[in-house]
Amino acid sequence: MSDTISFPQDRTCPYHPPASYRPLRESAPLSQVSLYDGRKVWAVTGHAEARALLSDQRLSADRQNPRFPIPQARFENARRVRTPLIGVDDPEHNTQRRMLIPTFSVKRTAALRPEIQRIVDDLLDRMLAQGPPAELVSAFALPVPSMVICSLLGVPYADHEFFEEQSRRLLRGPTAEDGEKARVELDEYLLELIARKESDPGDGLLDELITERLRPGTLEREELVRMAMVLLIAGHETTANMISLGTFTLLEHPEKLAQLRSDESLIPVAVEELLRFLSIADGMLRVATADIELAGQTIRAGDGVVFPTSVINRDDTAYPSPDELDLGRSARHHVAFGFGIHQCLGQNLARVEMEIALGSLFRRIPDLRLAVPAAEIPFKPGDTLQGMIELPLTW
Repeated sequence: MSDTISFPQDRTCPYHPPASYRPLRESAPLSQVSLYDGRKVWAVTGHAEARALLSDQRLSADRQNPRFPIPQARFENARRVRTPLIGVDDPEHNTQRRMLIPTFSVKRTAALRPEIQRIVDDLLDRMLAQGPPAELVSAFALPVPSMVICSLLGVPYADHEFFEEQSRRLLRGPTAEDGEKARVELDEYLLELIARKESDPGDGLLDELITERLRPGTLEREELVRMAMVLLIAGHETTANMISLGTFTLLEHPEKLAQLRSDESLIPVAVEELLRFLSIADGMLRVATADIELAGQTIRAGDGVVFPTSVINRDDTAYPSPDELDLGRSARHHVAFGFGIHQCLGQNLARVEMEIALGSLFRRIPDLRLAVPAAEIPFKPGDTLQGMIELPLTW
């Protein structure tokens, strides 16, 4: 396959897959793509095949494997550091995940609803008091999940500008050196925070891990720091992008927004459909550790494998009329949160945050609209989490 499509690519519309991915959809469930350095890797684009392979232990998430696919040069330094949860395999992954599952269970997440609602209401009160226009990312979409994850972990929200900036540099910094510097600065911050908590404990998840795991010696300090970094970054970046891009998408589909406003019981189903439709984490990565037969092809041990979720979640064998935003669709089996053992640990929390944030936003500001033409609003490039860089609104 000489004429392979480069991966990843920028979207031309923030809520649709890149137009140049069309051949991947037509050649589903398996084809090849080229990374920045010319390396060819397999792209799994069939919905059923993606779910099967994401559950297959012959695919590894270990980024320290020298054959693990790296999508851009600036992420090469990720190989140097062992990343808990998202970058390790079982049994290590299972051990780490079991430490955290109780905190992110459906029951524990549901108990956070009143606090999340209070955070959302306070931010909307502030927006309304200041009056239009407003920039939604900085005023609402980013603060909501940042405040929630800070409260959950026991991280001072007063430090949010620091860790949000380091997160941005890690995910979208221009060079590998810039990303590495951000990682080191976050390391130092979290090491100092953990040390303070050891002498003056609070009631967050980090405090629990210090008491129950670090002090007894069942969790190393470096591993705790790395785990905290993953939770802190993932806990605010992903949901912030979903809130901002979800808002933009609904405003661009006024008939769907009117449907949602007329029946708020649709909000949980609408959130699932938005997760499918937007697919903000567009490109999970794995490396094969053994030969795998799929669709008449052989994925060889050492081959890189990518999962372009925006294509997988538009598979018309799984979703009729997949390019249509359908708020009545049952889309719960999407792969926006991944699938298998590495399926997003915080998915229950993300769903609750989105339901409350989007429901409250459109209820309290019924005439919300874009403040500038949609074509003028910047959104993020294809090699990072998808979402709006800024979202100017008025009412």
